[in-house]
Amino acid sequence: MFLSKLTSIYIVLIILWLLYFSIHSLFASLKFKQLILHAYPWFMPWYRLSFNLLATLLLIPPVVVMFLYPGNLVWEWTGISRYFANTLAILALIGFSWSLRSYDSSEFLGMRQLKEGRQEIKEQESFHLSVFHRYVRHPWYAFSLVLIWTRDMYVSYLISAFLMSLYFILGSHLEEKKLIAFHGDQYRLYRNYVAALIPLPWRILSKEKAAEIVALNTSADSVNTGGGTNV
Repeated sequence: MFLSKLTSIYIVLIILWLLYFSIHSLFASLKFKQLILHAYPWFMPWYRLSFNLLATLLLIPPVVVMFLYPGNLVWEWTGISRYFANTLAILALIGFSWSLRSYDSSEFLGMRQLKEGRQEIKEQESFHLSVFHRYVRHPWYAFSLVLIWTRDMYVSYLISAFLMSLYFILGSHLEEKKLIAFHGDQYRLYRNYVAALIPLPWRILSKEKAAEIVALNTSADSVNTGGGTNV
């Protein structure tokens, strides 16, 4: 009976994560944004803020289930490996915090769009590369993977870690479709030089090359915003 209850909990956990990933991907997609823009243009200034609030709320159920019902210990970091894992986790947190300096927090949270009353899809006006983007194309996903896999693993944690890792891989592909739509050949060129999630010694972008790519003025693929302009 106890084993059956645990199995049911794990199934619920998987469903909650899949539900979160599906809704998150839907609201982040260009097609869905275009649909909302055409149907409810008045809502677009609120879109980013609403998206962030919804993503936060939907994250609570799977996280709560994961911590309330961790299950058996699968593996743990011990001895020197524990210090190594924790060091990597701390460095990932520092890197994540440092990377925030390269972003407009007001834009990311959706406050700028609301304040300016924007009725458009594009959020980032220009192509830029932080220092971490010279090593991987998706630094936040990379830092998150480090944080996830440097923890001790119970059954629920392992299930969650596996699903989140798959979503980061899928999410990086979906995100790049938007980046190509916004930045066209400029992003395609950058993508040729840098790995997606795991730094590779032979695919590290020099500071000079990064500046050269950022300085390029290439035409992006046309994305109809519904507001009479293309971005």
